[in-house]
Amino acid sequence: MKLCLLVAVLLVTVTVVSCGNVSYDGRSLIIDGQRKLLISASIHYPRSVPAMWPGLVQTAKEGGVDVIETYVFWNGHELSPGNYYFGGRFDLVKFARTVHQAGMFLILRIGPFVAAEWNFGGVPVWLHYVPGTVFRTYNQPFMYHMQKFTTYIVNLMKQEKLFASQGGPIILAQAKNEYGYYENFYKEDGKKYALWAAKMAVSQNTGVPWIMCQQWDAPDPVIDTCNSFYCDQFKPTSPNRPKIWTENWPGWFKTFGGRDPHRPAEDVAFSVARFFQKGGSVHNYYMYHGGTNFGRTAGGPFITTSYDYDAPIDEYGLPRLPKWGHLKELHRAIKLCEHVLLNGKPVNISLGPFVEADVYTDSSGACAAFISNSDDKNDRTVEFRNTSYQLPAWSVSILPDCKNVVFNTAKVNSQTNVVAMIPGSLQQSNKGVNSLRWDIVKEKPGIWGTADFVKNGFVDLINTTKDTTDYLWHTTSIFVGENEEFLKKGSKPVLLIESTGHALHAFVNQEYQGTGTGNGTHSPFTFKNPISLRAGKNEIALLCLTVGLQTAGPFYDFVGAGLTSVKIKGLNNGTIDLSSYTWTYKIGVQGEHLKLYQGDGLNNVSWTSTSEPPKMQPLTWYKTIVDAPPGDEPVGLDMLHMGKGLAWLNGEEIGRYWPRKSEFKSEDCVKECDYRGKFNPDKCDTGCGEPTQRWYHVPRSWFKPSGNVLVVFEEKGGEPDKIRFVRRKISGACALVSEDYPSVGLLSQGEDKVQNNKNIPFARLTCPSNTHISAVKFASFGTPSGSCGSYLKGDCHDPNSSTVVEKACLNKNDCVIKLTEENFKTNLCLGLTRKLAVEAVCS
Repeated sequence: MKLCLLVAVLLVTVTVVSCGNVSYDGRSLIIDGQRKLLISASIHYPRSVPAMWPGLVQTAKEGGVDVIETYVFWNGHELSPGNYYFGGRFDLVKFARTVHQAGMFLILRIGPFVAAEWNFGGVPVWLHYVPGTVFRTYNQPFMYHMQKFTTYIVNLMKQEKLFASQGGPIILAQAKNEYGYYENFYKEDGKKYALWAAKMAVSQNTGVPWIMCQQWDAPDPVIDTCNSFYCDQFKPTSPNRPKIWTENWPGWFKTFGGRDPHRPAEDVAFSVARFFQKGGSVHNYYMYHGGTNFGRTAGGPFITTSYDYDAPIDEYGLPRLPKWGHLKELHRAIKLCEHVLLNGKPVNISLGPFVEADVYTDSSGACAAFISNSDDKNDRTVEFRNTSYQLPAWSVSILPDCKNVVFNTAKVNSQTNVVAMIPGSLQQSNKGVNSLRWDIVKEKPGIWGTADFVKNGFVDLINTTKDTTDYLWHTTSIFVGENEEFLKKGSKPVLLIESTGHALHAFVNQEYQGTGTGNGTHSPFTFKNPISLRAGKNEIALLCLTVGLQTAGPFYDFVGAGLTSVKIKGLNNGTIDLSSYTWTYKIGVQGEHLKLYQGDGLNNVSWTSTSEPPKMQPLTWYKTIVDAPPGDEPVGLDMLHMGKGLAWLNGEEIGRYWPRKSEFKSEDCVKECDYRGKFNPDKCDTGCGEPTQRWYHVPRSWFKPSGNVLVVFEEKGGEPDKIRFVRRKISGACALVSEDYPSVGLLSQGEDKVQNNKNIPFARLTCPSNTHISAVKFASFGTPSGSCGSYLKGDCHDPNSSTVVEKACLNKNDCVIKLTEENFKTNLCLGLTRKLAVEAVCS
């Protein structure tokens, strides 16, 4: 860092690392001389589009976020050595300026390795083929290119004056990512590499501190940080460094064929509150908006095109309620405590088993407290400062004045949105045509054009394609004699294939025979399928493919994929082994070479036009010209009835589609998730037995009003006439509020203390702009049960509930229903805590 000075501040006996406008000590970052408690949100610029960036950043800001965080995606920027790209979704400078214009800070995780379920961990595939290169160790070719790219990015940011030391938004930069997990695999070279990376980063003279997440030997002045579902117990390796949480995972990623993970809002809030309770000062959600793995950017392998991540802002850019709203209220409550948390002294008080209070007081007498109950089963009632407090299991209460609870992590006051995917038929742009017209190009299975090479035996799939395509054709042939028994009996031999991954489609004599595939936890697979052979020569054509490259792990750059054995069982002489046969190879499919995804393609490709596109036909390109869906809601492409392949709109890569069903049984999923207790990615799964991904995000900015070219390449066969655009629409809202819920919205921040008003719980319902509450489907004050969409009246119910709610809400965009004596009967449910449950329709 430029002009970094170690300054001993004798009055408070801490060490401050001063770097222009951003410095730090053992308590927090210090920006322009002020201690800062920061809430950060991961939004990856290439996982959305520039037209979405201002809205995403603004929605994060409205959610109480101060900082946007992003990786820098090396393989998206350096397409070949020295060939840089910063256009479209990869316009990093524009993204940084968008953050700055919103008045927010930026954490830039240059890496340049990212992991992130991104193809090859974000490192360019070409680097693997630079002679002598080994990724992420003390290896000269790798370090040369890593430093070259890091320096390029730093200089670009300096040129645009984007570092905080220049008046820009970037307050932190990151070198490396989660290397601590793998350092020991590289032995002494691993440690040398980590220290080199830190020194290289600091030498860039950015004027802002550098961080290294999950790096337990990070040298000064680099700050080591935490990535986990929980980081309250994390302590930096030096007491002179602040406690920073770079990745709190509010959900998890999905894999084709896997389950749909969810993390409850209550548990996310619990983890955040515990972090600040225990001295944390910078917290980042990974992801706050996950977005979409457009094109072939998804890694894994088998990571879905959707990277929604169950994040507070969903894949389409809409706030996910109640998670977004619950965390917004949490952020507001924490910010009420900011000054005393960062400048006061903490005292820990045990209040009984699993229950503790951390109390912060400063020299002015200001006081803030966090009381937590980490029991994952039992609610607790405790005495604190002569007042009784009730804490649900697995919750934290926040008291900005050490007296009044303004927020409890287990009590969700935010509404729940009812989200619908509204289908619509594809509308032909040519108004003179009654039915939708499709143009078709059918690919011949096997080698097209001139073979790339011929070889006895198999090749590694990744080393052969170098990730220029998902596809590699393998073909060979066998001769079947007329005296084979299976021909006389009408039976079928069996094709047996062993592969290290990731998938294949088998063809015999140009007829599709079946698909074999691994999964997100185990790439290798066995394909076993009866096949149709005839007397004479038979061509075996195998389309082997990748579904995203490895993203992390020790020596991950050497993990291969491809065939290891091909046999045919059931012939007169038993089993024939084709593994050492002569195989002919061709990289890619012909439609890619002809650029059919651009619509017209090259060389005046001859498309066949029809109003009845062929169904269940493999290796087929489909094209149609359509209007944009009406309205302004986000758009998805419904591919439920297709097999597997790739899709484009106006030449933009929508991504891989594969409505592959989850391979898990219904008992592996949950109907209701208990937020209490430590979370893991398999705790709250849904979607067992259902398609892993049905809808594929198509950004609105990619559409023209009409004349939109939709192109689909189908690998195994589907029903293209059932492809639909869908609009993601908020169709309703629910609220479930108890009379013992705190109401942070009724507290105001005075000059020196928090002013308390009488706690009046309330339910608030808000419909999207330009819509209103048109009906109240359910309303009950008393003891209602259930969840949004399935509320039930309890034994105790105020019969005037619907009338009260309708009076407050009907024909309004936004309404508040207070749980007061004026609105509801007070003599109901004596001895019980009463609730109000509401479900409303937005239209």
